[in-house]
Formats: sequence, C-alpha cells, structure tokens
Amino acid sequence: MSYFTKFELALWGISSLMIAAFFIIFDRSNYLTLAASLIGVTSLIFNAKGNPIGQVLMIVFSLIYGYISFTFSYYGEMITYLGMTMPMAIVALVSWLRNPYEGNKAEVRVNSIGRGETFLMSLLAAAVTAVFFFVLSYFNTANLLPSTLSVTTSFIAAYLTFRRSPYFALAYAANDIVLIVLWILASFENTRYLSVVVCFVAFLFNDVYGFVNWERIKKRQGSTAAVN
Repeated sequence: MSYFTKFELALWGISSLMIAAFFIIFDRSNYLTLAASLIGVTSLIFNAKGNPIGQVLMIVFSLIYGYISFTFSYYGEMITYLGMTMPMAIVALVSWLRNPYEGNKAEVRVNSIGRGETFLMSLLAAAVTAVFFFVLSYFNTANLLPSTLSVTTSFIAAYLTFRRSPYFALAYAANDIVLIVLWILASFENTRYLSVVVCFVAFLFNDVYGFVNWERIKKRQGSTAAVN
C-alpha cells in the first residue's frame, strides 16, 4: 500500500465507492458493468504512476466494455475498444515494458513528441474519424455524432499512450466527457446505464490526476537525468 500516496488511495477508494453505490441504486443486476468499472478505475491509478499493470487492466476493461457497448447498439464504442483501444493497449504495454525508467519496471520513461509527429497524429486521427463515421452510419449506430467523436478522442489517447506522452491522460479525459454524454443519452431509455455514467465521471477525475502526476514524473526524471 505504500506504493500509492494517501491522495491516490483516497481517489481510488472514493471512485470505487461511488461506482458501487450507483450500481446498487440504479442497476443491481448487470455485474459485468460493475466489474468493468472497477477494473477500469483501478487501471487508471496504475497508469497515473506510469506502471505497465495499468495497461494490462485496460486490456481486460476493453473486452468487457466492448460487450456492454454492444448491448446498447453503441457499435462505435464496441469497435473502438475491441478494434483499436485494446490492440493499442497491447502495443502500449510492450512499449512501456521496453522503456522502464532506469531499470524500474514499475515506472515507464516519460517521452515527448514534436510538432511533426503531432501533425502526423492529427492527420491519422482525421482519417480514422472519416472512415469510422461511414462505418458507424452503415451499422445505424445510436447517437452517431458523439459516437464518432469518441473514436477520434480514443485514437489520439491510444496513440499518445503508446508514445508515452503525458498528454495521453488529457486525451482520455476528453474521451471521458464524450462518453459521459453518450451514456447519459442511453440512460434516458434505461436508468441502469447511469452506473456507466458515474464510471466515466470517476474516470475523468482519475485521468486529470494522471496528467498532473505524469508531469511531475517527467520533471523528476528530467532532473535526475540532468544530475547524471
């Protein structure tokens, strides 16, 4: 337990309790949603530390969340997480394991990307968005526009995660906001999806903290490198 700070333990604990409470109030039947939410929020606290365990848990979360999305015809979410986020999490896991900070397998070496790569990433994101818009439209995806926007933010977040940039957490925070909107719309038809809304509200706070902590890690690693 000493691996995590008191704030990190409190953030994880409050997030988990909030998810469990809303599950009990609004769902009490779909335990797969509860499991996905708890696995997801746990992955984020490890990701905030730059620990590859977070990517392992994200792979498991993607599998379960893809199925949950299928149940509400959110084919964009299903295809995004099973066809992009999960494979990218596997690639990111390999990248993080291959780039430990000074041999410490529990902390990845933070990286930065330049303007040229940022421009390339933007072009790729635009291309992926265009392709997915027509694919999702063909499958009559519910709430098409926010579903397509979710693909864009997910792609950028997955790319930055693979490249070990602190901004991956901000990209996931943007994706969380889109998903909060998506599942609020879904909850209008079935209130049990409110537990999913709360899941992504918890994710939002964790991702914001993840960015803050990665910036701290980057500064510390830079200071150590300067000393060495």
